Amino acid sequence: MGALAVAFSKNGKNVVPNVVRMLTELQHRGRNSHGIATPDFLKITRSVQELRSLSVESNAAIGHNLSRILSRDAPQPVRDRDVNLVFEGRFFPPSAENEAQEIVKNKGKSVEEKAGNIIKEMDGSYAFAFLFSRRIILGRDPVGLMPLYYGEDSETYAFASERKALWSLGIQNVKSFPPGNLAIIDNERMIFQSVRTIIKSDIKPISMENAAERLQSLLTESVGERILDTKRVALAFSGGLDSTVIASFAKKCDAEIQLIYVGMQEQPEIQHAETVAEFLDLPLQVKTFTPEDAEEVLSKVLWLIEEPDILKVSVAIPFYWIAEVANKVGLNVLLAGQGSDELFGGYYRYLREYASSGIKGLEDALYRDVVSSHDVNFERDNKVCAFHDVELRLPFADYDLIRFSLGLPVKLKIASMKDHLRKRVLREVARRIKLPSTVYSMRKRAIQYTTRIDKVLGKLAKEEGLSLKDYIEQSFLKGKEIYNPKNA
Repeated sequence: MGALAVAFSKNGKNVVPNVVRMLTELQHRGRNSHGIATPDFLKITRSVQELRSLSVESNAAIGHNLSRILSRDAPQPVRDRDVNLVFEGRFFPPSAENEAQEIVKNKGKSVEEKAGNIIKEMDGSYAFAFLFSRRIILGRDPVGLMPLYYGEDSETYAFASERKALWSLGIQNVKSFPPGNLAIIDNERMIFQSVRTIIKSDIKPISMENAAERLQSLLTESVGERILDTKRVALAFSGGLDSTVIASFAKKCDAEIQLIYVGMQEQPEIQHAETVAEFLDLPLQVKTFTPEDAEEVLSKVLWLIEEPDILKVSVAIPFYWIAEVANKVGLNVLLAGQGSDELFGGYYRYLREYASSGIKGLEDALYRDVVSSHDVNFERDNKVCAFHDVELRLPFADYDLIRFSLGLPVKLKIASMKDHLRKRVLREVARRIKLPSTVYSMRKRAIQYTTRIDKVLGKLAKEEGLSLKDYIEQSFLKGKEIYNPKNA
């Protein structure tokens, strides 16, 4: 795991310094090693500073910062004859060896075929870049679990794991790389090619019993694949439906599970989480925080998520602390329940959509939210976890599980326009696996409400005499200034 950086000149100029600059900006995503490759050159170093002294020049270059999460993680880029590769992420089920090495060893296919087949055939959380014969091919997993951004100016195409790397080059119009696509750069032009994306499934009649049985099977497989290559794993835990279902399936795998709960001091939800953890017979680590703690990390978290969005930072701060706790107890793989609410209609706003637009409108809304989850949720959470050298894995964001869930009738998700529970088929799974009724009959409450972080941020803004929007925007600008590597 770590960070990817790629640059290609439109007019034949040297882009090696651009890639080094992006890797410098992304050191927080990978500190173990740093590498850069051109069509004719490859160098791995222990520090970014060593890369700055390189005298090599090229109009195309790729780079990588390594955060060694598992023992098989190795420095990149890797080379096989005239092909260089950076692969950032994982396959699920996991590869028996380093994913990058496995890809380059796959003989008998062109680079174009290899790149397309990765997306067509391999599920997981990943982004990659091939460099060969002064051509570059990049790709991203179909769900968009691994962050990847792109932008350009009059001279350069650039790609990186975070927006700030592109901002460091002066590129301001930065976009999220479309999931399930390839970008092919050749002869100073770039084209996107769709390979495998989340498509809207046909809704097929199915009973609640059969749907719950199939969903249970898919969740069992998805959780198992995401634990298979590690003996110890952390789990972001609230005692709610999503995290408890994942915890129950994870417990059946051959791994040590550590539950982690984050919330305000003396809030009643802590006792509920402790009760459910006791039922599961799994250890629970509780981190409580004060308004002062939130104020202390706000600018840093906004710098990490790269946008002054009130809702996103309200979710990101608890995830930041969860990843921090995981790292401190020696755990670098974190499971979480992100993706469930979009699949099964968990948010209250879906009732309003149901009432205003009917079943068809609700189906469309759920599909749109699933497809946009990479931009709304996954990129945000990956970035705050990566800062702590923690790899985020999301069982509900499994491609096959997503396709199945999108094909379920709305009635198996939301029973009526007044259904205040929602997520009916997942609740049925929880009932089938004999979780407490307090879990599968509990109303949905988002993390920003259960942790009270929304109220804390509002209070901090009021103390500064600012609206919450202005307070967040000022804190965002402060974070960009403080945590810019040039100023550190």
